[in-house]
Amino acid sequence: MELPYFSEEHQLLRDMVADFARNEVAPVTDELDRDGRFPAELVAKMAELGLMGIPIPQEYDGAGMDTVSYSIAVHELAKVDASLAITAAAHISLGTMPILLFGNEEQKKKYLPVLATGKMLGAFGLTEPGAGSDAGATQTRAHRQGDRFVVTGEKAFCTNAGQAGVIVFTARLIDDGEDQGISAFLVEKDTPGLRLGKPEKKMGWRASDTRSLYFEELELPTQNLLGKPARGFSQFLETLAGGRISVGALSLGTGEGAYELALKYASEREAFGQKIGQFQAVRFNLADMATQLEAARHLVYHASWLKDQGRSVIKSAAMAKLYASELAMRIAIDAIQIHGGYGYIREYQVERFFRDAKVLEIGEGTSEIQRMIIARAILEEAQRI
Repeated sequence: MELPYFSEEHQLLRDMVADFARNEVAPVTDELDRDGRFPAELVAKMAELGLMGIPIPQEYDGAGMDTVSYSIAVHELAKVDASLAITAAAHISLGTMPILLFGNEEQKKKYLPVLATGKMLGAFGLTEPGAGSDAGATQTRAHRQGDRFVVTGEKAFCTNAGQAGVIVFTARLIDDGEDQGISAFLVEKDTPGLRLGKPEKKMGWRASDTRSLYFEELELPTQNLLGKPARGFSQFLETLAGGRISVGALSLGTGEGAYELALKYASEREAFGQKIGQFQAVRFNLADMATQLEAARHLVYHASWLKDQGRSVIKSAAMAKLYASELAMRIAIDAIQIHGGYGYIREYQVERFFRDAKVLEIGEGTSEIQRMIIARAILEEAQRI
């Protein structure tokens, strides 16, 4: 489908990513999922294609492209392999963008070129065992001691943690015994006091690296503070708003991948002397899938376009993420139903889309959180009328 947001450059990018996903990712996706293996070789190839720094300015060795371009890449990757898509999305929107948005020039020059070229992966530590949706309840502490911080605490469900060269994380800044609020920090891998947990054994996204982080009297110089002290909460809210667009694109791709499998199966499978796609129940199901995917496509790319225009995306990003993620789950369920018993068999792949889809309603803010954000925004708009 051609969208008014797409330029010729966007079309070329989409064709390139789709070709890469079809020819190089698809043949190994089932193996990666089965083994739960991080696809380092595919990440390296994405770096060669310039996909790991799409929205990063060229002055920092990025591609200098826009948010629409970034959403296209995540969308096309997720149609084939959601694990690879979330690896790229977490690296770019969560691991790299906070440095671009809030870092000083020294931090940008040090980290952005290696992140944008894929020589180093980035990650973002926000969630804690006792602070998921309630991210303001962060318990990780960074005690200022002269010209350094001593960090203690734990982060959970950190995507790319075991592969990242640098991790952005949040902690409560404690200065002279007083809580100054949540701040953001940078920590490089192999820093003494940083310990990585074992890879989580997940239902879906099995080829992405997800771990806990443990800060055990971790010492960081004050120059590892990212952005302004005690501004970490507002910084990660801005980071997550952009990240929700990428999860919307990832959800769109996951739903579209499951739909394409269902459409193909319905066009080939015969029962009662005809293709099952000729039965009204299946036809109506496919029609609903196609219609809802069209709506999700517009929500995701409209939010991407708004971000490129420098406009607020708090509401539009939440809408895109909410609708596309819940749609991906519905389509995956319906796609399995169309496949019947074969939908429950790994050989037919559609069950993988089902397993990959569920987390989309949880990560980057649950569906309940998205509804809270949307409700707050529309009520505030109503008061201004």
